[in-house]
Amino acid sequence: MMNLREKLKRDLDESDSRLRELVLTLNDEQLAVPYNPGINPPIWEMGHSAFFFERFLLRDLYGDDPRMPGNDEMWDSFEIPHKERWRASVVPGKEVAIEYYNRVIYECRARLDSPEELTPDEEYLFQYVIAHQNMHVESLIWCRQTLGYPAPAFVEFWEDEENPRKDRGDVEISGGTYYIGKPRQNGREEMAADFCFDNEKPGFEMEIQPFRISRTLVSNAEYLEFVEDGGYENPDFWSFGGKFWLRESEAVAPEYWEKRDGEWWVRRFDQWEKLRPDAPVMHVTFREANAFCQWAGRRLPTEFEWEAAFGRGIANLEGCDLAGRFCGTAPVDALSENDCESGCRQMIGSAWEWTSSQYLPFAGFEVDMYAYMSTLQFATHNTTKGGSWATAPSLIRPTYRQAIYPNRRDMFTGIRTCALG
Repeated sequence: MMNLREKLKRDLDESDSRLRELVLTLNDEQLAVPYNPGINPPIWEMGHSAFFFERFLLRDLYGDDPRMPGNDEMWDSFEIPHKERWRASVVPGKEVAIEYYNRVIYECRARLDSPEELTPDEEYLFQYVIAHQNMHVESLIWCRQTLGYPAPAFVEFWEDEENPRKDRGDVEISGGTYYIGKPRQNGREEMAADFCFDNEKPGFEMEIQPFRISRTLVSNAEYLEFVEDGGYENPDFWSFGGKFWLRESEAVAPEYWEKRDGEWWVRRFDQWEKLRPDAPVMHVTFREANAFCQWAGRRLPTEFEWEAAFGRGIANLEGCDLAGRFCGTAPVDALSENDCESGCRQMIGSAWEWTSSQYLPFAGFEVDMYAYMSTLQFATHNTTKGGSWATAPSLIRPTYRQAIYPNRRDMFTGIRTCALG
């Protein structure tokens, strides 16, 4: 069994190689991305990721001097305004940023290669900064999708033309007392042994009533019925906030869908393909997910019901659609070997799943080492669960809570529904 040091080396190498692939395979014209509120310039994102390693490991833990003195505010996402990240007079050029990134990652890798035993502080902080880098790997993937750039080399697509699986319908989740989240952790040794973020703690027991939840994610074919039944034109399906979003966005279908000569197509990165009916619908807002549920006579699960349905979960993340395995193109009823104990399928990977829960701190919440990891999204975002096909396996777990603004559709978000009553 791999020890933690070896796992950290593997996870660092994987996140590093993927970030390099996502950034360094773009030419100068592609790197000069136009301003978009949902993405960051890839070069700034690379430097920001390195800054996390440098600030919390090399400087705060090891006491080293700054590698780029006077530039902390430029690399810190909560200091530099979003639009300023595009300004050439503010952010260093490509060569400077790459040199900074290379130096920081090399020095952090050297610490992991040291024969000295890792302290609990090192074990915890290495997990934290690698997890943070993996978040930016995913954001760089959706940056490529947003801009219509080529898919990164590490992604694959589902090629099985035969799909005999039709395991749809609901699974019954019995009522009872369920444990939600992660237990409170005392000290870095516990935090290193069972790594998580502060928003997952402190865990608590919760009484949940019996409910029925769909075995699978909502497919493109199911969502297409809503679209072609006038779902985007009928105000009865839309909440107050949903109606406002609909007027502002002028949406008529999910992001990246387009109807051509009577057939629906979808753009994946820089390629258009016919809509795969059995693949999960993706790139839908919380508003769209709610409207679909209203049309279908269903509802979204709460994040607590989602965890209850996950239960003890699955034995092996390797079979899930994570880290670019199938790029969200596997049918919703495929990958049955990784069903949860409840019978739910693809609860990990494929698409982030909207819940009806507002993103709020658990009772007794305490900030861990980085105050801004969770707090800025409380009360303004919704909780999504499960990860997407672009999420790193080392990052995701059933208690992980991803905050997504309800009007966003650029991320890899999908839908799982519950029966009413």
